[in-house]
Amino acid sequence: MRILFIGDVMGRSGREALVSLLPRLKEERGPLDFIVVNGENAAGGFGLTQKVMDELFHLGVDCITGGNHIWDKKEFLPVLDEEPRVLRPANYPLGVPGSGTVVLEKKGKRLRVINLQGRVYMPPLDCPFRKADALLEHNDVLCVFVDFHAEATSEKRAFFHYLDGRVSCIVGTHTHIQTADEEILPGGTAVITDAGMTGGQGGVIGMEVEGTLSRFLDGLPSKFEVCARQVELRGLLTEVDDETGRALSVERIALPLEKA
Repeated sequence: MRILFIGDVMGRSGREALVSLLPRLKEERGPLDFIVVNGENAAGGFGLTQKVMDELFHLGVDCITGGNHIWDKKEFLPVLDEEPRVLRPANYPLGVPGSGTVVLEKKGKRLRVINLQGRVYMPPLDCPFRKADALLEHNDVLCVFVDFHAEATSEKRAFFHYLDGRVSCIVGTHTHIQTADEEILPGGTAVITDAGMTGGQGGVIGMEVEGTLSRFLDGLPSKFEVCARQVELRGLLTEVDDETGRALSVERIALPLEKA
């Protein structure tokens, strides 16, 4: 089973990178069984809309994961209950819209996708470690893919080792800076601390420099504009053994968008 994960898609520039580069990835890397995209920043840099969701699915995306920004577009919240392929972190309290896990099925292959959010330097939520235990306790799907949306590298690495051997792959998201530490842990779980951001790399984690810099300099509110310079698609490609659920290979992806 070949799973492509595309890191946090940032606004229009990130979506343009998907439109242009996803066909190239399919051609160069061969058949892809499942494509998972973190889409919590896909609509203008904050949240998701019905239109943008439909656009991503039209490109062949099988599942859209989220994080703390999945709630930013209030009109989208009812869609979380209507569309099971769009996830929000599973460790939010009971009663919030949506689900944190889904089972994807295609051409006889099954993949469980789980979305969880960290707690260090993040809003207070239920424990992602214990929530992962609860979700896996009744899991009947051999291959499991996890998007762990978290800030602290230490929390991500601890989480990776906690689930090593129990899931196929864990990608860290949220910080928008791709790390160079992709590996397969001893138990057979492929991991990367952060898969990176798909969008303009020429600014500050996807936003133009000016608005971000002024916030640091004077502490006053400023308008953020999505960066459209040095656009790249970033993510992770993992091959998983269908019969064991163990990762066989892991490849970090970083492709520049070459505009005419």
